[in-house]
Amino acid sequence: MRGAASGMTLTDSVFERLLRERIVFLGSQVDDEISNRLCAQLLLLAAEDPTRDVNLYINSPGGSVTAGMAIFDTMELIECDVATWAMGLAASMGQFLLSAGAKGKRYALPHSRILMHQGSAGLYGSASDIKIQAEQWNLTKQEMAVITAEHTGQTVEQIEKDADRDRWFTAKQALEYGFVDQIVTRVGQVAADVPISSDGAGASEPVDDSDSDSSSDPKK
Repeated sequence: MRGAASGMTLTDSVFERLLRERIVFLGSQVDDEISNRLCAQLLLLAAEDPTRDVNLYINSPGGSVTAGMAIFDTMELIECDVATWAMGLAASMGQFLLSAGAKGKRYALPHSRILMHQGSAGLYGSASDIKIQAEQWNLTKQEMAVITAEHTGQTVEQIEKDADRDRWFTAKQALEYGFVDQIVTRVGQVAADVPISSDGAGASEPVDDSDSDSSSDPKK
């Protein structure tokens, strides 16, 4: 549905309204187009007011590593904090961006799910080209493992081990692992600075369907 005067769809107008509230939304696979849009929005909001937080809501199956790293670098570049929110699914690059949010401002809704894994290299071309691409992919994997370790408090070795195969986390497990800082059921809990602890106080109790490593103080 498009407005006759503006030519904007209803979806466009909703996202424009959210942007005015300093909310950006990653609700699809991460590709170059989505990355460029999010980076532009982050830069715009930082230029408008570098002292106010930006809230990045994530419901994404992941996607391009290079596109995702562009978003991450922009999050690090701007002066304002980027608070991250997991809703629905934060998988692969979605998980990486979630854990890269500002320290103390990484949130998960109670029934969100987080997936960490290696991701796909997507190598192609001649044997020589594939070898070069594989070397670059290994460097990128190492960079991502180091960054994730810094933000979660886990060791690089633990991150590499856990990311070797698909590893799923409930919201509670993601909190314990260090991907997020709080589980939130109401926005007012954040506005009032009400802590949500790993024992579920003040939050819905997600199903704990597997053991999880103990968490350390996340780092930003």
